[in-house]
Amino acid sequence: MKNKLINWGLFSILSLIWGSSFILMKEGMKTLTPYHVASIRILSAGLVLIPFAYKAVKAIPKEKMLLVILSGLLGSFFPAYLFCIAETKIDSSLAGILNALTPLFTILIGISFFQLKASTQKIIGVLIGFAGLCLLISPKGNFGFEQFTYTLFVLLATVFYGINVNMVGRHMHGIGSLNIAAVAFVFLVIPTIIILYFTGYFALPLTQGAVIRSTLASFVLGVGGTAIASILFYMLVKRAGTLFASMVTYGIPFIAVLWGVIGGETVTWMQMGCLAIILAGVYLVNKK
Repeated sequence: MKNKLINWGLFSILSLIWGSSFILMKEGMKTLTPYHVASIRILSAGLVLIPFAYKAVKAIPKEKMLLVILSGLLGSFFPAYLFCIAETKIDSSLAGILNALTPLFTILIGISFFQLKASTQKIIGVLIGFAGLCLLISPKGNFGFEQFTYTLFVLLATVFYGINVNMVGRHMHGIGSLNIAAVAFVFLVIPTIIILYFTGYFALPLTQGAVIRSTLASFVLGVGGTAIASILFYMLVKRAGTLFASMVTYGIPFIAVLWGVIGGETVTWMQMGCLAIILAGVYLVNKK
């Protein structure tokens, strides 16, 4: 029982952090470009984890080092840019909702490439949750071709998440969560600085209030939504398994609705019904 409570606690914290991250991205892009926001996000996560990097490198077996770096690329680096680019054309709440495709890709990729054995009940649970998300999206109106195109960036990010979840669950059981995050993000510090330089971030009026606010939002996104959340996520994968960990993305729409209420948006009974369907899917996936 204690282990289940801890797992659900991690689930709730991650849902809160990642559900809020889409708003922080939008805030960052009020002044900065998507490339600036994503780069600052990854850079700040790497800087925060530098003190842990030396011990982490020693603790990780050499044969696992490339996998850890690949995990950082697939689980954080590429998705950070894909989501920011997508949010230039679609709502942050919609990006958060589409992010819940991750469990579906986790199952498909796990079955196809990682010998994952998923019961019929678990697959049905994911499909029910996904159906709830589809219903939640439908009241938002018709997409234009441009908007639809940019949703594909989110789709690609969820594919990367699905690969990463399976890879961590299959190959990194003996590696500490903090060690994985420290090595993965510190490795990305120099590439993100280079990207910031060539995309013109350091040429901006960095002392202006608007630029400072956007930079701060991106920094908070990196420290909380990337560094801390990644450590908690790796813990959850190893404690509860790949499928349960990937279901964290189903908690994100709840946070999106909460932010909508705080921002004065109208939440309909239809939307609440869709969230209930999503929760039913989460329950089925975890019911023995």
